[in-house]
Amino acid sequence: MNTVPGRRTRVLTATAAVAGLLLAAGCSSGDDGGKKATAKGVPLVKAGQITTCTHLPYPPFQSEIDGKVQGFDVSLVDLVAHDLGVKQAIVDTPFENFKTGAFLNSGQCDLAAAGMTITEERKKNVDFSDPYFEATQAVLVSKKSGLTSLADVKSKGKKLGAQAQTTGEDYARKQGFDPVSFESSDAVLNGLRTGQVQAVVIDYPVVQGWLKDKANADAFEIADNINTGEQYGFTVKKGNSKLLAAVNKALAGAKADGTYKKLYEKWIGPYDESAASPSSSASASAS
Repeated sequence: MNTVPGRRTRVLTATAAVAGLLLAAGCSSGDDGGKKATAKGVPLVKAGQITTCTHLPYPPFQSEIDGKVQGFDVSLVDLVAHDLGVKQAIVDTPFENFKTGAFLNSGQCDLAAAGMTITEERKKNVDFSDPYFEATQAVLVSKKSGLTSLADVKSKGKKLGAQAQTTGEDYARKQGFDPVSFESSDAVLNGLRTGQVQAVVIDYPVVQGWLKDKANADAFEIADNINTGEQYGFTVKKGNSKLLAAVNKALAGAKADGTYKKLYEKWIGPYDESAASPSSSASASAS
């Protein structure tokens, strides 16, 4: 994920059909008469809603579709909201704040959901949920480029692009690249499309989403797929054990009753069993 300095936060609408119930997530005034807002004993920033910080766009995890924020992350957090009997409100924020937990600590959001990789460095500032997704990095190139791998990109001296502040960018630097940084996933693809770079490295599910578009599939292809051991997690303010337990309970329930599989197939693609039961050992770098 990326950082957009000076970007104003936006409160958006989220929607996802979950277990036959349409949860339209909107904003609440949060006026609780000075009392602390809770739902089933779980503390919340505003009464009647879970407030989620994210960073847009990052399909298929979260992006605006038909005027609403939708995606895999959104649908999973809707499950948490449903369990607590509240709705979900989404706030679009700069990605740099996810690393520090700033919006969680300031009380602007209850949790963060942004296709974010679990890392030891980030654990110093926030508490992560159980892993909910196994991620790999993909190298995307033009079909006319003749490039066949990340090593090929390097040996031929081609420009590599990546999204700023992500593990893809970190990985590229560790491999000896000086990648061109783009502020969003959309900008990454545009950089490849316009020839600013000849290859890009970014989370594989993002590339999957791009290639669902026929024009993209006709123009680009995956040259390499790199398993970096990354796992995504949601984050809450350090010490918010009740909300963390609610998130983990919803994730476990979704995996047990088949809801996770349905949402995975809807947003990601063909179901990967390992994504639902990630090993606890992997916690590499982060998107």
